[in-house]
Amino acid sequence: MPATRIQYNKSAAVAEIADSFRNSAAALLTEYRGLSVGEITALRRALGAGTQYAVVKNTLTKIAASQAGVDGVEALLAGPTAIAFVEGDPVEAAKGLRDFARTHPLLVIKGGVLDGRPLSAVEINRLADLESREVLLAKLAGAMKGSLSQAVGLFAAPLTQVARLAVALRDVKAAAEPHPSEPAPQTGADPSTEAAPAPGDPPTEGGSSETAPGQEPAEPAAATPDA
Repeated sequence: MPATRIQYNKSAAVAEIADSFRNSAAALLTEYRGLSVGEITALRRALGAGTQYAVVKNTLTKIAASQAGVDGVEALLAGPTAIAFVEGDPVEAAKGLRDFARTHPLLVIKGGVLDGRPLSAVEINRLADLESREVLLAKLAGAMKGSLSQAVGLFAAPLTQVARLAVALRDVKAAAEPHPSEPAPQTGADPSTEAAPAPGDPPTEGGSSETAPGQEPAEPAAATPDA
């Protein structure tokens, strides 16, 4: 095969891998040494339609990762390498790899990248322990349904209940306010009701010495002779 043809195939492979890095939410690197063709096919089915599991060459993948601006994968490119390029739910892909590795110990999870952030093998296993996007959406939908049911029950309450509440509030307010027709309580004695002095009583200190109309003046007391 001519050298130019080999170079073209390498360039095309690098471009394809670089595009896979750019278009994927996550890239999970594995070592597949010892797995048969049938087992790799079964792994692809387990990962689902949203994940492309591709066997790659390390040297070309290093170049492709550099072109795609992906960091943290060069140290993982040792030995036979296959990458799960995840365009769907990374949690589901991580679960698929973890579960398959449990029954096929020859599959080794090396690490990967998620949204441009490097992941270790331990972090991928932790990612697999999370609930999937579908489960989280189902829980969110259930919570929203419960909240909407409560809101519908509130708005469907009979208007008579609202009317009774308004009347009760009005009565409470009216009872707390003073009635305008009630006389104000008297705090002191009325000066017009004070008793007049009895006839013949001497005027009090500071009082008037005049005789009331229609009343005869009192006779003066007889003088006592000196001893």
